[in-house]
Amino acid sequence: MVEHLREADDLQTQKTKDPGEDTMVETKEWVKRQFYGETIIDVQNLDFYYSKKQALQDVTIKIPQDGVTAFMGPSGCGKSTFLRTLNRMYEIIPGAKATGSILFEGEDLLKTDPVILRHKIGMVFQRPNPFPKSIYDNIAYGPRIHGLRNKKKLMSIVEESLHRAALWDEVKDRLKDSAFALSGGQQQRLCIARALAVFPKILLMDEPCSALDPKASDRIEHTARELAEELTVLIVTHNLQQAGRVSDNVAVFLAGGELAEFGPTTKVFEDPQDERVADYLQGRFG
Repeated sequence: MVEHLREADDLQTQKTKDPGEDTMVETKEWVKRQFYGETIIDVQNLDFYYSKKQALQDVTIKIPQDGVTAFMGPSGCGKSTFLRTLNRMYEIIPGAKATGSILFEGEDLLKTDPVILRHKIGMVFQRPNPFPKSIYDNIAYGPRIHGLRNKKKLMSIVEESLHRAALWDEVKDRLKDSAFALSGGQQQRLCIARALAVFPKILLMDEPCSALDPKASDRIEHTARELAEELTVLIVTHNLQQAGRVSDNVAVFLAGGELAEFGPTTKVFEDPQDERVADYLQGRFG
C-alpha cells in the first residue's frame, strides 16, 4: 500500500529484480549508517530571533538519520524553536528570523521552497489539532493537496497511515466519523497518521505527550519507536524519563538558546561533559 503514494511523488526507491540482491543492498546501507554514521540534517551556526530577542545562539549539530533524537532542556531554552526551524513553521510569526544554514539533501532549508520542505519534513504539535473533517478526510488531505485523486489509492494510503500510527484497529469501522469524536490520545495518533500520509523522511514531534494521560503517552512513545525503524524521528520533550525511554541520541539546550551537549542518550545521561548539563539532569534547575 505504501507504494501507491511513492509512485505519485518520486519517493519510491529503485529496486533490483533479485529479492536477495535487494536485501543485501538494504543490509549494507544499514551497516553503513550504524557503524560509520550518516547525517540527515547538518545545522551550522544557526541563530534565531523573535524580532530583537535572540532565542538560539550559534547552534551547530549534525543530526543522525537513524533512530530517535530528543531535544530537551529547561523551559524557554529554545528547544521547540529549534524544531520549528527545521520546517520553517516560525515564518507565521511576525519578526521571526533565522540565520546560518540547515542542510538537508544538499539544500539549505532556510532557502528552499517551504511547500516542498513540509512535504519531506512532517510535524506533530503539543496538542492534537485534527481538521474539522472526518477521520478519512484528515488523512487523505495531504495526498489530495499533492494531486492524488484515485479513490482506491487514497483508501490504501489512509489505511496504511493509520496502521503506522497504531490507530487502524480502533477506527477502521468509523472512518466517516468526525475526528473530534476521538479521544485526546487517538486525536494525537490521527495527527501522526496525517503527517505520515505524504511519506515524509523526517517526523518532528513537539512535546506530543504534554496534553495526554500516561496510557496515551505510552502509546505515542511506542509509535515513535516503531516509526524510527523507517524514518527519522526528532522529538522535543521536557520529560527526562521520556527522553531516556524513547531516544537514541539527545541534545540538551540551556538558557539563552545554547546547545550545551549532544550525543548518545546513555552517554549524556550517565556521563555528561558539561557541568551545567549534569546539574540539569540531576534536577538542580529546570
